[in-house]
Amino acid sequence: MSQVTRRELFPGVWLRAVHTNKFKSSYLSITLLAPLDRRTAGANALIPEVLRRGSAIHPDLESLSAALDELYGGAIEPAVRKKGETQCVGFAASFLDDAYALKGEKILEPAADLLGELLLNPYTQDGHFCPDYTAGEKANLIDRIRAQINDKRTYAVQRLAQEMCRYEAFGADKLGDEESVAAITPESLWERYQELLRTAQVEVYYCGSADPDRVAEALRCALARLPVNENRADPDCEVRVTAGPEPVLVEEAMDVTQGKLALGFRTGGLTCWENEFPALYLAVAVYGGTTLSKLFMNVREKLSLCYYASAVLEKMKGLMLVSSGIEFDKYQTAKDEILAQLEAVKRGEIEDWELEGSRRTLIGMCRAVLDDQGRQEEFWLGQAAAGLEEGPEELAARLEKITREQVAAAAQKLELDTIYFLKGKEG
Repeated sequence: MSQVTRRELFPGVWLRAVHTNKFKSSYLSITLLAPLDRRTAGANALIPEVLRRGSAIHPDLESLSAALDELYGGAIEPAVRKKGETQCVGFAASFLDDAYALKGEKILEPAADLLGELLLNPYTQDGHFCPDYTAGEKANLIDRIRAQINDKRTYAVQRLAQEMCRYEAFGADKLGDEESVAAITPESLWERYQELLRTAQVEVYYCGSADPDRVAEALRCALARLPVNENRADPDCEVRVTAGPEPVLVEEAMDVTQGKLALGFRTGGLTCWENEFPALYLAVAVYGGTTLSKLFMNVREKLSLCYYASAVLEKMKGLMLVSSGIEFDKYQTAKDEILAQLEAVKRGEIEDWELEGSRRTLIGMCRAVLDDQGRQEEFWLGQAAAGLEEGPEELAARLEKITREQVAAAAQKLELDTIYFLKGKEG
């Protein structure tokens, strides 16, 4: 059994420790939580990439690799994520758990120190970030932003969210945009980095066999150089309750062989903070969240209208995003059938096997979180961004009790807001 604790190390700096003997490695992450903003997203995303290039003590990748080798070949990777309208940037690290060290030596403390060193003691030139490191990582980030268009399935959902939330923070890309990244200088990035260290809520995560008190002490030492701020910003998320009077249609033409149809729905303000959330979570699963769902079984398998069709829930933002791949001439038929299947869920026309199959899938996913350190960290980071303490097992227990009537009632709140269609170029 694992024991999960949460404590404040410094004002606005929180440690979530999962004490368990289940894994041979320890997982450690440090994440800065900042409001998602188009103006700062690119710089925020660039910061961990530049920091990972070298610290004052280990000024290049070669010396950093040597330091990691001494820790039994540990790994530290930059991480940029989006949770609701919060941009989460920092590092995720994996090391051999102390219990498996060959000579009984401590690995946690030097690993925490190295992570703290990367975050708080960077390699600098003339009082700001190294121009070479900044230029190299800027080019890499711009390549990543441009490359997003290559995966058309993901790109279509991303464009849907951009259009649907054009005037909301959620519409911003977690990587920023090409134009703002191109304008970054070593000096401007250094200023943004200082601001982030001073104002962001900091979430520290540990999963391994070490006693939580020892973990807290190791991380207090590692993060001692953090600026003190009694008023670090709490993450926030604006939730629009209703869709527009008429769904907005956005069409884009590209040289593609398969159309991408994405539909965005508002959840009537129903989010992870409401008691009915598990009912909505299950409703989305019944509709399009599993291989037993109505979209998969009917629109894809039975009627062959889509190459794929699925739905995901943005639990903090109050959105359901539907993604499908279709033949260009099947646009109207596919769209009508996708909407018809949602109406069936709203009416409670759900077979027992659909309801129970989806319930078992979601509960299985909750329990699978406990078997993977990375997925656990991802789950708890999402909870931290939402200000929630419910664990995967508690969510699973709530899902067990949801009735067909509750699923239908939650689905009835879903309103179509925006349609995005990626079509081929005319002849």
